[in-house]
Amino acid sequence: MHPEVVAKYLSTLPEDDDHPYRTGPWRPQTTEWNADDLQVIDGEIPADLDGVYLRNTENPLHPAFKVYHPFDGDGMLHIVGFRDGKAFYRNRFIRTDAFQAENDAGGPLWPGIAEPVNLAQRDYGWGARTLMKDASSTDVTVHRGVALSSFYQCGDLYRVDPCTGDMLGKEDWAGDFPKDLGVSAHPKSDDRTGELLFFNYGKQAPYMHYGVVDDTNRLVHYVDVELPGPRLPHDMAFTENYVILNDFPLFWDAGLLKLNAHVPRLHRDLPSRFAILPRRGQPGEIKWFEADPTYVLHFTNAFEDGDEIVLDGFFQGSPEPADDGIDHGMSPRWQRFFRYLSLDGMQTRLHRWRFNLVTGTTREEQLSHSLTEFGMINPEYAGRDYRYTYAATGKPGWFLFDGLVRHDLHTGSEERFAFEDGVYGSETAMAPRAGGTAEEDGYLVTITTDMNADASYCLVFDAARVADGPVCKLALPERVSSGTHCTWASGAELRRWRI
Repeated sequence: MHPEVVAKYLSTLPEDDDHPYRTGPWRPQTTEWNADDLQVIDGEIPADLDGVYLRNTENPLHPAFKVYHPFDGDGMLHIVGFRDGKAFYRNRFIRTDAFQAENDAGGPLWPGIAEPVNLAQRDYGWGARTLMKDASSTDVTVHRGVALSSFYQCGDLYRVDPCTGDMLGKEDWAGDFPKDLGVSAHPKSDDRTGELLFFNYGKQAPYMHYGVVDDTNRLVHYVDVELPGPRLPHDMAFTENYVILNDFPLFWDAGLLKLNAHVPRLHRDLPSRFAILPRRGQPGEIKWFEADPTYVLHFTNAFEDGDEIVLDGFFQGSPEPADDGIDHGMSPRWQRFFRYLSLDGMQTRLHRWRFNLVTGTTREEQLSHSLTEFGMINPEYAGRDYRYTYAATGKPGWFLFDGLVRHDLHTGSEERFAFEDGVYGSETAMAPRAGGTAEEDGYLVTITTDMNADASYCLVFDAARVADGPVCKLALPERVSSGTHCTWASGAELRRWRI
């Protein structure tokens, strides 16, 4: 491996920084790299692993005005590509309008999630809250051969070449992009139809919209989804014929919102609600279903089963976690502030909802006792019946992933792999083996932050034998910040769009 420095950026973070999510495993990077022919530390790169692993995460260059939240950092896209038994790496900051403006100013211009909006140094901003920075640092998906980065409280979609990391500008959809609200994180790309399904939300009625972009990159469907008031949806799901949106009882306190203060509260007397509508349906076709109150950050999949829509995701047993009083190795101030981020704090468990489209009834069940989240599946099974979910376990009290679990939804069994102490993973993508036929015929790919070696590695696992450990371990040019959302794009799919 002969890494090449592509660019270095100036950080204005304090040298004596003690913030737990800007130091240690979350220490941000300032350097962009190209590295071809990655060094294999252990094992062998599978010859039938063909495609790119893309991971987006927060990587701050500048401090907050008062309180930094780990969702505030600038977006950075990490790319690990595989073909013919070799691998390469690229990382790039996502050059949003806000990223450029703050670097020109040499400091923060917009408040973060834990700060009041009146701190904004500009009279404009982005997303559901308004006057907030669009960091485009939450999610990444691939549509029509182009990577799209997105922000959790809505914003622009930024187009990135998934092989080189080159910025390709903002998504426009021939002038029809919803510039007032933008697009939330977790739009869904359906490779079978070529469609991109998305939602957005805000503080003005109807409070949510749903849209469809077709395989020619045209916005062909955009409808209102009326809610009782401002909400905080984070994810959606789809089946062959339907989409599933949500209205959970964790949302901004209405009284404080009148004072322009955005403080989420759990409204325990309200149910969870799910909206099911045809993929090109009109508002009048929406069917609402009620379920036990909770909050769900991420769904794994949905599919149709006779008259029922089956939806799987991570039910939070404690959406408003209390301070557990345990010393998790950070100052009490930060521990109280960040308890909403840990899997044990939120008590996240794999869960299933069944919505009967004929009777209007809901059935639900817990699928696992284990605390896991950030589940991924074989992408070829998105929207249809499936068996396996690959999820992350969490370090108690922290927003850090300390292992992998393969959930077998047919038998209820689980297969685990735990990282060494001081090693933390990312959301793990499932990469179907080129030419594979079975659901688990493929590989799991993730990036680790290894505090023991002060290094980062890309690990590849056999998806059918998670507990056996990685089949290969690849060295990256430097230790990267711990991160979250990812996707996998097959080489065949990428090459199809490049012909």
